[in-house]
Amino acid sequence: MKPKAINPKETTRSEAFELWMSAPNPMVTFFKQINVTNLVRISRKYKLKFNMLLCWCIGKVASEVKEFYILPVQGKLYRYDKLAVNTIVRNRNGEVSSCDVPFSKKLLDFNKDYMRLTKQVADSCMNYDLPEYMVIGTSAIVNTEIDGAVGMNSGIFNNPFLIWGRYQSHFGRNMLKISFQFHHTQMDGAHAGTFLELLQKNIDNIGKKQRKVEQ
Repeated sequence: MKPKAINPKETTRSEAFELWMSAPNPMVTFFKQINVTNLVRISRKYKLKFNMLLCWCIGKVASEVKEFYILPVQGKLYRYDKLAVNTIVRNRNGEVSSCDVPFSKKLLDFNKDYMRLTKQVADSCMNYDLPEYMVIGTSAIVNTEIDGAVGMNSGIFNNPFLIWGRYQSHFGRNMLKISFQFHHTQMDGAHAGTFLELLQKNIDNIGKKQRKVEQ
């Protein structure tokens, strides 16, 4: 189903739409350090890409926060019924291309799409876009450790966006500094804070059912 333009006054974002839709800088960025030790363990044990696991956790938590299903686009507010997580891919020419991966609640289904689509994008050097999905942008700067990053404030790209670098190891824990940028019309700081807290909980819990079976 295509995204549908909705009347802001009929949503919980009515006041935010009036305040922030035409603001010169409506984007807000949060910085947070998260513990990704469990993701590193799962990645190594099951030979799954760390970046894929983190993208799936982001999609899973976003799917549980209703504000992620609406997005301001070209002065209007749209409602979506599907989510995707974007990842940046290094293509065969040594440059970067963009790849939207549809979110699936089942991790292995998401992994299949992630591996297939990122390979397709890398080989073709062509972006893969899902315009009918509310896309959560991500960018992993894996060749360095970063303290944070701020994305565009142009008003052209209003989607939520997460950026991270290489995780750091401290006394047996793997810590990752992450930035989360969002349009204030889409959500408030409280919603963003809830999202980041749920992201940490989801990272900690991934694979827990499997561990219980093994025990």
